[in-house]
Amino acid sequence: MLRDGTYAVWFKTPRGQGTGIAHVADGRIWGRDSIMIYSGTCEVDGDRFTAIVTIKRHSERHASVFGADNLTLKLEGTCPGKIGKYVGTAERVPGVVLEGTLILSEERPTKC
Repeated sequence: MLRDGTYAVWFKTPRGQGTGIAHVADGRIWGRDSIMIYSGTCEVDGDRFTAIVTIKRHSERHASVFGADNLTLKLEGTCPGKIGKYVGTAERVPGVVLEGTLILSEERPTKC
C-alpha cells in the first residue's frame, strides 16, 4: 500500500534517468528533482495506486527524461510494502514510457 510519507524516487525513459524526492499525504503527491518540481493527486486501492502529476521545470541544468517540460503525467503502479514500482505516460509525448521505483524513507531512532 502506498502510505503517506516521504519517498526516494528513481525513474527512467529511453531518453534518460533521474532521481528525486516525493511526498505523499492525504491523497496528494509533491516533490522535486534536480530540474523539475512535481505536484498532483493520487488514489490508493489496496496495493495499487494511480496518480496525476504535473511536472514543471525549475532549473535549466539539462534536458528532462521526456525531452519536454511542463507536462501532466498519468502514473499507475503497485506498492505492496516499502518499495513501489510504477509506469507513466504524458499525452504530449506519445510513445515515451516512464518507469520508476519509490522507496519509503523511514527515520531511524537516534541514540543518545
